[in-house]
Formats: sequence, C-alpha cells, structure tokens
Amino acid sequence: MNFTRDYKQTINERVNKDPAFMAAMLDEAITLFLNEEPEVARLVLRDLVNATVGFETLALELKKPSKSLHRMLSARGNPTMDNLTKIIGVLRKQLGLDIEVHTTPSRAAQA
Repeated sequence: MNFTRDYKQTINERVNKDPAFMAAMLDEAITLFLNEEPEVARLVLRDLVNATVGFETLALELKKPSKSLHRMLSARGNPTMDNLTKIIGVLRKQLGLDIEVHTTPSRAAQA
C-alpha cells in the first residue's frame, strides 16, 4: 500500500484550488532570485509553470523552444535576465497578478 504521492501532483492540485498559494509561489521565486538563491528560484518557477501555463504555452508566448525553457528552469539552468523577465511576465499576466517589491532591513543590519 502506497502512502506517499508525487509532490508535483500535490503542487498542481494546490495551485489549482488555492490562488493565494499560486501567488505565494511566484512571490517566493522572485524573492529567492533577489536574495541570491537562483537555483531554488528556477525550480520553484519550473513547478509553477508546470502547474499553470505549461511549457508548451510558455514556449509559444516567448517564441522559444520548450526544451530550451526546460533547461533554463532547471537547477543548473542559466536564463538571461531578458528571458527570466519574460517568463515572469507571462506568468504574471496568465495568473492575473501584479508584482510589488518591498525592501526590509537585513538581519545582519539588525544585529
């Protein structure tokens, strides 16, 4: 008897049921990029693309091969800033989200 399930299935279901979770994933990916954790950020974006627009639709929107987009959003991917902003732009538009960035004092500065 199998008591576990693929995390991708869990993410897909949660994204489709909970718009706040979907928005939080995009917010987390952007925050990770800005806080120098691009490997994890790319993986979060990849999961969000898979759960929402899909790589084929993203490829059509960006006029790029889907395989290239898969590579960009892998742990070892290296998307250009232009490609990254286009990917985030498509997600933002498709998901009906606006993006606002706020700065906070760093933990090191507070110590």
